[in-house]
Amino acid sequence: MPPVVYQDKCQGCGKCEEICPGDLMELNEKKKAFCRAKRDCWDCMACVKACRFEALETRIPYQLGYYPARLIPKVREKEIEWTCIDINGKVDKFLVKTHNK
Repeated sequence: MPPVVYQDKCQGCGKCEEICPGDLMELNEKKKAFCRAKRDCWDCMACVKACRFEALETRIPYQLGYYPARLIPKVREKEIEWTCIDINGKVDKFLVKTHNK
C-alpha cells in the first residue's frame, strides 16, 4: 500500500524521490510527489519519514486496521514520535530513540 500524498502540503522538495529504496516516488509536472508503481511499494515508510512537510502518510492495510486507521511518524533529532490512530479515532503515541547524532 503506497503512501498517501497530500498535494496541498507537498512542496516538491524531492526528498521522497531521493530516499525511496524502490525508486518509486517521483515528482509530476506540477512538482508534486506521487508513487509511480503503487503495487511495487512495500511500505518501508522511508519517504514518509523523510518528508519534512508532513505531505506523505501511510495508511494501515485493511488486514491490520481497516480504513481510516493511520500510522504517522514525526522524525526528530534523536527520536521518532509515532502516532497510531485506530479505526475508532483512538490515538496512541510512542517515542522510539534513534541512533542519529
